[in-house]
Formats: sequence, structure tokens, C-alpha cells
Amino acid sequence: MPYREPEFLPWDGRRVPITFVGGYLGAGKTTAINEVLAVADRPIAVVVNDAGVINVDAALIRGCDGDAIELTDGCVCCESIDDMGGALDTIRARPEPPDHLVSELSGVAEPVNVLPWARSAGFLLDGVVIVVAVDQLVDDLPDWVRVHVEAQIAAADLLVLSKTDLATADDVRTARDRLAALTPGVPVIAGGLGERELGALGRFLSLGGHRDADAAGVRGPTLVDLHEAHTVAVDGPQRRIDIEALVAALPRRFPGRTVARAKGGVALAEGDAPSALIQVVGSRTEVTPLFENEQRPPTDLVVITVAAS
Repeated sequence: MPYREPEFLPWDGRRVPITFVGGYLGAGKTTAINEVLAVADRPIAVVVNDAGVINVDAALIRGCDGDAIELTDGCVCCESIDDMGGALDTIRARPEPPDHLVSELSGVAEPVNVLPWARSAGFLLDGVVIVVAVDQLVDDLPDWVRVHVEAQIAAADLLVLSKTDLATADDVRTARDRLAALTPGVPVIAGGLGERELGALGRFLSLGGHRDADAAGVRGPTLVDLHEAHTVAVDGPQRRIDIEALVAALPRRFPGRTVARAKGGVALAEGDAPSALIQVVGSRTEVTPLFENEQRPPTDLVVITVAAS
């Protein structure tokens, strides 16, 4: 049966940010998701868009109740569904929305093909994380595998270079150089299990797009080393053209650094909504008008930068 978009807005119009986590087979996507869960202090829904099981780290589990797994610092609704529309319907059916939805894609999935689901009723796109192992960048792969891996990397707003602890220093440098050539300016979090700062992925994504105290949902500068947090004042109601000019000018404000992410709530000078959420993730800029129950006071733009490679 074809998927049909709901005619109603769940949760009184609130929208849940979606982060898609992709990467080729064996790259370490589940490990990355467990890092997110390890630092989560609020409900997160996790969906695997493939047949299989969700391997949540046993140390994080407090108990289970049906399809919901209670974690030590919150609760996660785990579903394993091979249809994204069905997965979103399952989450929408819950009386309370999660603060964030993390969707682990199949190892052979093309991230660009699932991005439209982030515009489904009740959801909005937070970003695309691609996990890639060092050996997938330095070994001689069959052409069809190499093309597929590179297509996944091209869709990334954030790259997680995994299994560096199993590689030589020369191979790690080669892998980093390849990522820089394939996706200039896209930030990279590197490290094997036990090397990467615990929770770096979760903090970078600033889980929870809408918070009571902060429309932008951005935490302070508790990110991995090399990342810096800045604030840019946004004065008065903004037209779309004003917002575009503000975002376009960000690189000039931070010479020698790459703008990896920015978020802020702004008052709008035009349109039907009084305010909107600005999100800059990698090379993509999203301006999302907020529903009435999502309204928050305007905020400065919080900008995360990384040293230019």
C-alpha cells in the first residue's frame, strides 16, 4: 500500500528533528548511535531502516516495555522497520513526541533518497551523519563499492572517521586527505572505539531541536577539541533575504575557520509565521517557520566552527 501523508499534525504541531546516520556496511554506525545514547539526557527515538535488530549498549539499558527501551538517562523507542513511512507512523502514534529521532540507514542506502521524509508531518531535518571506516578509504575497493561509498560521503553534514585505532598513522592521514578532497569543509570526528571523546557525536548534533529555554536547542561549547562556539547577534525581524545575507556572510566573520553548524531563532518580517528556526548544517541552510506552540523568544545565532584544513 502506498504511503499517505497524515492529514493532521501530531503533538499539536510540534516537530521532532531527525538525524540520519548512514555509511557503508561495517563502518560502525551502531557504535556511533550508542555514543549518542550514552550522553542523552532526554527521550530519543531510534529507528533502523532495515531488517535486523538495534544493538543498544547493554550498559545503557535500565529496562524494557514493549517497543520502548528505558535508558539510564531517558527513554528510547526502538523500532526495526524496513519502511521509513511505517517507522514515522509508529513514532507519530506515541502520545508524547521524543526530543529527537535518530534513523540508522541501511549500509547500502543512499541518504539523498530519504531526506524527503524529514519534511513529513511532525518532523524536520537536523542533519546527515556518515560513518566511514579508514579501510573503506584506503583499500582497493570494487568500483561499484567505491562509487557507493563516495556518494554516501557526498551527502554528509558531519563525517565520523571510524576504526582509526585499527589503522596505521599513514592510512589515517590518507583517509583524512581523501575526505577533505571529497567533501571540502565538512567537519570530521575521528577515532576508534575508546579513542574518540565519549559523546562527541551526540554533543555536536545538539540533540533536541526545540527546548523550553532555547528555540535553537544549541548547547554551549562542550564539543570536541578543534571546534569553537560563537554567537552572532540577530537584530530585529528578518526578511528571507536578510537571513540569506546573514548566513552568506558567516565565513567572512571567522577567517581561517569553516562554519560547520549554526542555529538560532529569529523573528520574521514577512510570511504567515511570526518566527522561524535557522539551521546551517554543513553546506545546507534551512529556515523553518515555527508553529504557534513552537514559538520562543528570538535568539542570537550560535555558530560552531572548525579549523579550516
